[in-house]
Amino acid sequence: MTTSVRADLSEFLRAGRARVTAQEAGLPVGSRRRTPGLRREEVAVLAGVGASWYQWLEQGREITVSAQVLDAIARVLRFSDDERRHLYVLAGLNPPLPSPPADTSIGEDITRLLDRWRPQAAHVVDQYWNFVAANDVARAIFGWQRDFRGNCLVDFFTSDLYRGRMDNWAETAPTVVATFRHEMTRRDSGAQDAGYAEIVSDLAARSPEFAELWNLQQVHAPMITTKTLDHEYAGELVLEGRMLYLPDRPDLTLVLHTPVEGTRTAERLEALMAAAGQQPEPTGGLRLVASA
Repeated sequence: MTTSVRADLSEFLRAGRARVTAQEAGLPVGSRRRTPGLRREEVAVLAGVGASWYQWLEQGREITVSAQVLDAIARVLRFSDDERRHLYVLAGLNPPLPSPPADTSIGEDITRLLDRWRPQAAHVVDQYWNFVAANDVARAIFGWQRDFRGNCLVDFFTSDLYRGRMDNWAETAPTVVATFRHEMTRRDSGAQDAGYAEIVSDLAARSPEFAELWNLQQVHAPMITTKTLDHEYAGELVLEGRMLYLPDRPDLTLVLHTPVEGTRTAERLEALMAAAGQQPEPTGGLRLVASA
């Protein structure tokens, strides 16, 4: 721990201690109390650690800390999840993974985000890769109806849209599986989440290919993928796909589909959207010849 980080840790703990009153901590309030917040000794007692040890921690000394102790201190100082993560980093520990928000509904903010991404295509999936929402450009490209519900991982291994129309399906499949495993452990729930376990178990029973790839235990962070789609109305569309995390919604991922430079994709998309009101909704009749 550098001198600068030690100073940051000291200031952060002192500031947190000053914000919590004795009354908020459930301690008796005396008329002669001069400390604006909690005393060091009080934080130590409430957190279940030694007074000297806590003093050394607040002074930024080189001592051993554990996640359990930091969690106890964060609880006493009434830290938010973000402040708790910051405390972990200052103390030299890997920060806890983000937890899904209490309210997981899709609000107007997500809808505005997708709509304002036009004229580019974008859609949103949840932590299990279930389809959540899409803008009209993405729906026109991929043929998603308004009532569409699906799971990207399950559809990749079981839907003819992928199995029958993607030239390099076999080469892409390991990356898809490895990325899903990466996403499983990106959140606090991790691989213990029953939702992930159910998807993996059910899909392994339905798809021998998935079961074989899953047993390889490969992990890969999301990467840019390039897809070439033979659209039933627009013709050939060449798109780069990128997954972006939403810091305020760790349960959701934004997936962008950007026209590749040097192709006619952008102008074909423009023509497709201009004619969208004069043609039937796409039926999903597109051929994917994608490359990862």
